[in-house]
Amino acid sequence: MQSCINPYLSTVADSIVIIPTYNEIENIERIIRKVFSLEVPFDLLIVDDGSPDGTGHIIKNLQLEFSGRLHLEERRGKLGLGTAYIHGFDWCLKRDYAYIFEMDADFSHNPDDLLRLREACDNGADMAIGSRYVRGVNVVNWPMSRVLMSYFASKYVRFITGIDVQDATAGFVCYRRQVLEKIGLDKIRFVGYAFQIEMKFTAIKYGFKVVEVPIIFTDRTEGTSKMSTRIFREAFFGVIQMKISSWFKKYN
Repeated sequence: MQSCINPYLSTVADSIVIIPTYNEIENIERIIRKVFSLEVPFDLLIVDDGSPDGTGHIIKNLQLEFSGRLHLEERRGKLGLGTAYIHGFDWCLKRDYAYIFEMDADFSHNPDDLLRLREACDNGADMAIGSRYVRGVNVVNWPMSRVLMSYFASKYVRFITGIDVQDATAGFVCYRRQVLEKIGLDKIRFVGYAFQIEMKFTAIKYGFKVVEVPIIFTDRTEGTSKMSTRIFREAFFGVIQMKISSWFKKYN
């Protein structure tokens, strides 16, 4: 007689999700509970940039409930999305996780899709991207101006870099640990949207298999967006700098 017990529920998590936060008090408890409710076990690392709204306090209270599964790294002040992820990647690589994920706190990324990203890596991908644009445009609640800006930004990145990624600025990603070990996190230069582009570009240059998994991206309903024109400006000019720099770098 076949057992009905889900084998994932009795094993230690080999996957961890990094969520950077700044003033996410409206979303943080819900996103934590949702990730921990999934049928495959994921650990969570929250990298909080000194949120003055009490986000860190909520996480510390939840650590009592999710002991050993919920981790918190606190930093002083807003130091940038890219540096938050680099901090988180370094923390995770000191542990034995096979899969390392990045995801937003605001439910614009559906936690259920973590399972699909992991499945893509189980099936041979080294880096799986939750993509808004691999099958048309799958964005909900964004103004048309922002949809067009994001969509054509990815077109621009493809044109300049030559990488075959439809959603180059996507921030919903699963990495095999070997990718992060290889690409040299201390060499990653950018901190905003250009950070996401640089990570994908570098992984591809090193020959890793990158696949896009179609998702539906839903804009936040709680809290405030961290998007700014400075972030887009960094991405626009950063792509050109990154491409030129790659001509003088060996990837092996």
